[in-house]
Amino acid sequence: MRTSSNPVFRNLPKQQGGGYATFGSATAGAAQATQFGQPQAPQPYQTGNAQRAMTIDDVVMKTGITLGVLTVAAVISYLLVGNDPGLAAPLVIGGGLIGFVLVLVATFGRKMDNPAIVLTYAAAEGVFLGALSYLFTGIEFGGAGGSALIAQAVLGTFGVFFGMLVVYKTGAIRVTPRLTRMIVGALIGVVVLMLGNLVASFFTAGGLGLRDGGTIAIIFSLVCIGIAAFSFLLDFDAADQLIRAQAPEKAAWGVAFGLTITLVWLYVEILRLLSYFNND
Repeated sequence: MRTSSNPVFRNLPKQQGGGYATFGSATAGAAQATQFGQPQAPQPYQTGNAQRAMTIDDVVMKTGITLGVLTVAAVISYLLVGNDPGLAAPLVIGGGLIGFVLVLVATFGRKMDNPAIVLTYAAAEGVFLGALSYLFTGIEFGGAGGSALIAQAVLGTFGVFFGMLVVYKTGAIRVTPRLTRMIVGALIGVVVLMLGNLVASFFTAGGLGLRDGGTIAIIFSLVCIGIAAFSFLLDFDAADQLIRAQAPEKAAWGVAFGLTITLVWLYVEILRLLSYFNND
């Protein structure tokens, strides 16, 4: 199985085998499992007698539950900040930190398929996104657009998600080791730039100009959106390989976890980009 740009998927089982259900098309998922171009012998995941193999229905259901928890938490957080703007910063910082810590725990502790961690992460990120959305769109914080801008960002996020799913299922873009290396490299570059901008902001107003709403900031957000969109291809391929490998049903929670992480990042970048244009 190819390495995904998503850290969660990189720690899920990597074996490949036969199976009756696939996440994508036969064209997109038929290539032999590789690790950056190095062939690996197909080895079905041993599920044992206690668990049935994961199917696409499991992925859809677990992802739906995870996004449902995130949505409810986001709405509650948004309403709380609307009633008391002073809660914005604590909810953004608290929700963001909890979500980040849970990602580290799940990734390095190999607990990506733990439903308690996945749903707690969804709740924490929901709190983060709800408060952050108000910060971007509330007039109290110099924003504009309100709920209409948030709706546009949500539609844009799922539009990109389903668009890339169609691209993957039709095989319009093949997930190859070269594509994987390019996306992972781009992701690392973006993270380094984000950290550099954060450090620079401590010494210079606006930092490197990546988040100040100017031309460079707009270009950077577009690049981030593009990388997040292509990351979905790797995530879909990783999920497809897990199904082919007959991974246990519980692994669907890990797939839901990884997809949610990418969706959260994509939503934040789209909302940020829309806010640039709306505030001009």
